[in-house]
Amino acid sequence: MKDHRRELCQVCRLLYDRGYVVGHDGNVSLRLEGDRILITPSGASKGRMEPDMLVVCGLDGQVLEGDRWPSSEMAMHLLVYRERPDVGAVVHAHPPVSTAFAICRRPLSQKYLTETISGLGEVPVAPFALPSTHEVPDSILPYVDGHNAVLLANHGALTWGKDLWTAFDRMETVEQTARIYAQVSQLGGGVELSPGQVEQLLALSGHYEALAGRRASNK
Repeated sequence: MKDHRRELCQVCRLLYDRGYVVGHDGNVSLRLEGDRILITPSGASKGRMEPDMLVVCGLDGQVLEGDRWPSSEMAMHLLVYRERPDVGAVVHAHPPVSTAFAICRRPLSQKYLTETISGLGEVPVAPFALPSTHEVPDSILPYVDGHNAVLLANHGALTWGKDLWTAFDRMETVEQTARIYAQVSQLGGGVELSPGQVEQLLALSGHYEALAGRRASNK
């Protein structure tokens, strides 16, 4: 648990240092054993997050450990965990450029970038939902199963992954993709990869995943 708390705080500070969150923005969680999650508290800066500030909750939302209230957006996290047993962490932030895309209701769907196609995939825009209400998990439900990230209309971005670092890396990729798409738009539009090229890239996904693991010893 100590390592989980330390890593979650590290991710919070990276989000803050990269300008993806300011003030009390954003929330981060990871799945623990026994149908529990570790999540950031409500009303606390991610740049000043400390391990003892984090809250342990059940998948039913009940607080199990901690002296603070969990994030007011916890229902959004819980929805992802319930729908995707393979997901180990969820990150919500307000990166400036991708949030601008969310405000314009523009998905990151063009087939421009090889890394986005083979790793992140298309990032749709969920309908506007009033923050901290049941509307938020309802709004993302259609997108959780087939995607790795979603833009929240007029709100921000949400990513998830098999572990905390995968979820964080995907948030970085969402923002970097949005930056590049914005530049492409300013240049008058780009050239998308062909369906055949996209298919070839997707076929390489497993190869890249294998390369990301440890190399077998020759001994």
